[in-house]
Amino acid sequence: MLEKLIIQKTLRVPAGTGPAGDGTPVARQLDAALLEVGFSASRALLEHLGALAPGPATDLAATVVSAVRELVGDHVQHNAYFIGFPNGVPDTLEFWTDRLRAAVLAGSGTVTEARLRDLGGVNLLDLPGYGTYQHTYAELLAAHDALVTGAGDRLTLLRLGDPADVEAERLYLALAQSTTPLGEADLAILGELAVACLDGAQPTEIPVRENRAVLNGIRLVLGRPLLGVDTTTDVLRLACQVSDGDAALLTPTRLRAFRRPERRMLLAALDEVVRADPRKLGDVSRHAEPWKRLGERLHPHEYAQWPHARRVFAVARGERRAPGLAGRAETAIRAGDVATAATVLSAAPGLLLRSADRLLRRASDSERATVTAAVTGALGSASGRVLLSLREHVDNRLTPEPARMYASRSRTAWVGPDERPPLPVDLILELSALLDERISARLPELDRPLVVDPAVLDVALPLSGRASEGGFAVLPRGSRAAVPGEVLRFFTHWRQSSRRTDYDLSVLLLDDGFRTAGQVSWTNLRHHGLVHSGDVTDARDGATEFIDVPRTVDARYVVPQVNIYAGESFDEVAESMFGYQVRAPGQAGAPFDARTVRARSQLRGQGRVALPVVFVRDGHGWQAVWLHLYLGGTPSFNRVENNTFTTADRVRALMERRHLTVSYLVDRWRPRAEVTMWTGDRPAGPVVFVGLDAPEDLPDGSEVYTLDRLSALIPA
Repeated sequence: MLEKLIIQKTLRVPAGTGPAGDGTPVARQLDAALLEVGFSASRALLEHLGALAPGPATDLAATVVSAVRELVGDHVQHNAYFIGFPNGVPDTLEFWTDRLRAAVLAGSGTVTEARLRDLGGVNLLDLPGYGTYQHTYAELLAAHDALVTGAGDRLTLLRLGDPADVEAERLYLALAQSTTPLGEADLAILGELAVACLDGAQPTEIPVRENRAVLNGIRLVLGRPLLGVDTTTDVLRLACQVSDGDAALLTPTRLRAFRRPERRMLLAALDEVVRADPRKLGDVSRHAEPWKRLGERLHPHEYAQWPHARRVFAVARGERRAPGLAGRAETAIRAGDVATAATVLSAAPGLLLRSADRLLRRASDSERATVTAAVTGALGSASGRVLLSLREHVDNRLTPEPARMYASRSRTAWVGPDERPPLPVDLILELSALLDERISARLPELDRPLVVDPAVLDVALPLSGRASEGGFAVLPRGSRAAVPGEVLRFFTHWRQSSRRTDYDLSVLLLDDGFRTAGQVSWTNLRHHGLVHSGDVTDARDGATEFIDVPRTVDARYVVPQVNIYAGESFDEVAESMFGYQVRAPGQAGAPFDARTVRARSQLRGQGRVALPVVFVRDGHGWQAVWLHLYLGGTPSFNRVENNTFTTADRVRALMERRHLTVSYLVDRWRPRAEVTMWTGDRPAGPVVFVGLDAPEDLPDGSEVYTLDRLSALIPA
C-alpha cells in the first residue's frame, strides 16, 4: 500500500481524504496504540484524524499502526528458545548434557554416565527438542511481566503530511533526482512510485544512472518514452534492469527475451546516442560480453533504419575498434606517460578525480604540475558527491593506513596492506583546501538560520545508498550514534522460504588492540554477564535469537554478527533482520518490545556472515558505529570462532578510517550562515533544521532535513 510505504520512509502520515465526521475516539485509540510501539502522533495528526468520519479514520489509523510495527520489527512474533530469557539460561555443557539425557531416555529409559559416553559422536540437531521452540509465543508472554517503562525508552514522532498523491510525488521526485546512488530498498521504493506517478510530474534531471535505469525499466514495459538516455551503457543498464538483473553491471545478468516494441525502443535509443556522438562507442568494450548477449536478444540486423545501433554490436564483437577514455588513459600510464593520461581523462572529470591519487603517485616531478592542473581544472565540473569522496580520500592519506579495507557495492569487503607510497603533505593540504572551497561554493545559500541537532553531527555523509541498509534509524557506514541504557539486547529474526535455514546470532568481543577477548554464541551461551537466548535451527514460521550485553562488559569493542550455519542466503529467505534494543537493569518485559528498539536493519547481502554494526566504548560511554558489511564465509557451518581474524581486521580498518560527516558540511556553512545547535527551545522564526528526527514545534516555513533527506544535503 502506497500510504504505508510513505509512512515508513518519511515518518509522515498522508492526510486522509474521506468524509468529515467525529473520529475523536479513533484518534485516542491510535495515540494509545502508537505509544505501545514507541511512537507518538503529532498534535496536527491527531486533530486531522479526529475530524474524519469513523470509517476513514479507522482505516487510516490501521494503516499507521501496521506501518510502524513493521518498521521496528514488531509485525512478527519474537519467540525465544529459553522461555525465561534472560533468566534461566543454563550453562552450555549443562544444556547439551540435558539434551543427551533426553535422547537416552527416549531410547531406553536408563541413564548412566557410561551410557552417555558410549553414544560417541552426536548430532545436536538429532537431540530431542534441540533447536525447536518448546513453548508457544503466548506462553512466553505469559511467563514475563509487562514491560516496565524506562526513562530511556524510545518515542518517535509521526507528523501529518499532505494527501497521499502529493506525498508520493514529492518522494518520487526526491528519490529520482537524488545526487547519490540509492540502496536496494530505496530502488525498490522508486520502482513502486514510478508506476504510481507515471502520469504526474517527472524529474527534470536524474543524476544517478542506476536510478535512471529503474525509471526507464517501468517506462519501457509500459511503452512510455525513455528519460535521459545519453550513453550506450544507459541502454545496457536498462536491459539488465528489466531482466531482473544488476543495473550496476557488477554481476552477470541473464537477459530475458524482449517484445518487438521493446526491441524497437532500445535500438532507437541506442541509435540516437551513437548518432549524436560517435565517441560514445568507446564505452562498449568495457562490457563487450553483455553487449553480445543483448545483441542476440534485440536482433539489430532486422532493423536497417537504425544503422548506428548496429555499430555498437560490431564493436562488442571486435569487428570495429572504438577505444574509450579509460583504455587510452591506461595505455598512456603503462607507457609511463602520466601527463598524457591526465589530459585524456580531463574529458571525464569524474573519472579523472577518481584516478587522481594514482596519477599523482605515478607522476614524475616534471609531470606533477600538469597532473595537478588537470585535477584542479576538473573540480568545477565533477559532481558534488565525487568532490566529497575525494575530500574524504585525501583526508585519509595524511597518515598511512595500517590496513586498507576495500568495500564493494554489494557490501562485501576485504582488507589488504596499504602499499601506496605517500603523497607530499603540502600537496594533500593544497588539494584539501581547494576541495573545501569548491564544496562550500556548491552549497546552497541559506536565507534562514541553520539549527543542527548535535546527535546528527557524527552521521557519515550518505555518499552512496549502497553503504547502508533499509530499516528503522539505520545510519550510513561509518556513522556514530550514542547508546544510552545499561543493557544492550541484540536480536535477529529470519523466516525461511523453502528449506531449513539456521542463522546464528553471535557476539565477538575485542580488546583495545582488536584481539579476541571472548565470544557468545550457540556454542557458548554465557560469558561474563553476556547471555544468549538459545539456538533456533528451523525457521518455517520465523525464528528469533537474542543476546544481552551489559555495559560493564570487559571489552573495548562489541561486534554482533549473524552467521548462516545452514540453508538459504540473506537474499533468499522470506525475511531477515537485525536490530538492537536498550534496556535498563531490572526492566521487566518480554524479550522483544518495540518501545526499546533503537534501530532495526534489514539483512540483504551476498555474504554468509553479516556484520551490521560495532559498539565501541570510549571515554563518554558506548557508541554504535555502523558497518553494513558481509563476509564471504563458507557455504555452510559458519561460526563466530571461525571468522574472528577477518572480523577483527575489518572492524579495525573501518574504525581507523576518518569519514566525512554532517559536521563537515555544517563547518562549511558557518562562515556564510547563522549556525546554532538545537537545545529543545522553539526558534523565534523559520529555520533550516538538520537532525535525526524533526521536533514537533518548529515554526511554520521551516525546512527540515532528517534521516530520510540527508542525501539532499549533498550538493549537485
